[in-house]
Amino acid sequence: MTTTPKPASASVARQHRALLERLPFSDTQDFTDATRGLIARRTPNAVTAADGKVLWDNDTYSFLDGDAPDTVNPSLWRQSRLAAIDGLFEVVPGIYQVRGLDLSNTSFIEGDEGVIVIDTLLSAETGRAALELYRQHRGDRPIKAIVYTHSHADHFGGVKGFVSQQEVDDGRVRIFAPEGFVEHSVSENVYAGTAMNRRAAYMYGAALARGPRGHVGAGLGQTVSIGTVSLIAPTDFITTTGHEETVDGVRLVFQMAPDTEAPSEMLIYLPDFKALCAAEDATHTFHNLLTLRGAVVRDPHGWANYITETIDLFGADVEVVFASHHWPVWENERVRAFLSTQRDLYAYVHDQTLRLLNKGLTGPEIAEEIELPPALENAWSARGYYGSVSHNVKAVYQRYLGWFDGNPASLWEHTPVEQSKRYVEFMGGADAVVDKARESFEAGDFRWVAQVVNHVVFAQPDHVQARELLADTYEQLGYGSENGTWRSFYLSGATELREGQFGTPTETTAPDVVNQLSPTMLFDAIAIQVNGPKAWDENLSIDVVLTDTDQRYRLRLANGVLTYSGHPQRDSADATLTTTSRGLPALVLGGLTAEGIAKSGSDLAGDGSALQRLVAVLDPGDKNFAIVTPD
Repeated sequence: MTTTPKPASASVARQHRALLERLPFSDTQDFTDATRGLIARRTPNAVTAADGKVLWDNDTYSFLDGDAPDTVNPSLWRQSRLAAIDGLFEVVPGIYQVRGLDLSNTSFIEGDEGVIVIDTLLSAETGRAALELYRQHRGDRPIKAIVYTHSHADHFGGVKGFVSQQEVDDGRVRIFAPEGFVEHSVSENVYAGTAMNRRAAYMYGAALARGPRGHVGAGLGQTVSIGTVSLIAPTDFITTTGHEETVDGVRLVFQMAPDTEAPSEMLIYLPDFKALCAAEDATHTFHNLLTLRGAVVRDPHGWANYITETIDLFGADVEVVFASHHWPVWENERVRAFLSTQRDLYAYVHDQTLRLLNKGLTGPEIAEEIELPPALENAWSARGYYGSVSHNVKAVYQRYLGWFDGNPASLWEHTPVEQSKRYVEFMGGADAVVDKARESFEAGDFRWVAQVVNHVVFAQPDHVQARELLADTYEQLGYGSENGTWRSFYLSGATELREGQFGTPTETTAPDVVNQLSPTMLFDAIAIQVNGPKAWDENLSIDVVLTDTDQRYRLRLANGVLTYSGHPQRDSADATLTTTSRGLPALVLGGLTAEGIAKSGSDLAGDGSALQRLVAVLDPGDKNFAIVTPD
């Protein structure tokens, strides 16, 4: 198969010209805002590991200049140009942001003696580079506190680029986070972490070539860095809206916003600066209600209500809103309009989806029918660069009614491979399907080509013509996408069909994350890996004794399932593992081997084979599983 990207089709080019006529491209306010307050840039803006591996290079997006080529949706091109603007920026005197050093931003609030950092990027290496850029131009101010706005890795993963565990342990640095932060941050990245990370490789396009026929941006930012994901547990948890803290002379007023963009999230108002940090609840895009990498469906109704509360609480005084992505908005009237537009967007899609599902429409049908009102349709901050109206509508449907569309035909479908074999046979065989699909391709009906040719690839993965046509089709769908993550998904599919799998560039299931699992969460993480059929005939018990916390748990493997209990047991376990709460995650990361137990200073008493038998039935996930082919 050829690996060279193809040009845009005539139908895609026509689509783009129509969009240029429809949207207000003459409005350049965002470009003014995105460059306002620039102090300095890193030149070159690449971050490398000790071995020279490039972990981040924003300069690879230097091609984003001038008018959009036919291979990029002009609206996404505009958004990517804005998101690629990098450097250290003054938001207002005393508040500074580093943008363009990762998918997310990091913000610095200057106090009496030091600085408070809000969010730390995804990787320790990019976080360190951001801190160096800040200190180079604002002085070597000590970090007094870190604030994690929410439980997604691109907002805590870079923490060890800013501070050390020892500084936190010694009380020199406080770390604030919303209630539930640890549970949600580690569970999301561990329980389904393998699948999420593999799908995130498609979503963020980190492995794609940069360029007009490749990756241009993810909508929320350019892409994710591929460095070291770290985590230091918070010292202070915020639980109540209106709670106020003063750190180094800086007043911070917190607003809780759980189950919005993240299960654990909060906004911060800085009254002395009249500045609002909106975390990730108000950005310059329609956000995800269900991210393409996978997650729990978010609550758009609650999300809209929290933004209303934000306006009610702080709207009278706020003069600037900045967030953990994108660029700030200044002036009270503009800030209120921006927040109101974001609020109305989530509320409208929620309410209209419910209205239509109550008329019997399914998620895909609602996604085709729903239209935004002109005021939202023409607001750049409401465009679907990251979340789209299409997949967010389906998410609302899923939140309320689940996967089943109510049609009995959908209740017990064949697997994708078995469906594909039957479809291809019904349609006259693989060659006939491909021939007919070429006609649809030439007509510009790429959505249909993707559906039918995908059946051929799943029925006959080695059918070269089908793979080539499907790759070409995904490419055209990517070129046409306004949504950055849709473009990345389509172009990633085309790339893997043409060149083979590129795997998982960024993994958030890092040792620092696993080390924050509570014992019970760690047991859950192990239970998820048990190969049920392989363990059907096993029956064993292991006591885990944690000497530093005086806790004892009974693990039991029976009927193919691993369960646990912290209550006293009447009988003796087959084996007893004695360790510490910090040593237990390290043992699990090491594979629970006899060598690892001895090296860690832990002790295994009783029937040592019990632990070996448990390990023998564990079946870890495959971080390189197939997506666009059956295997």
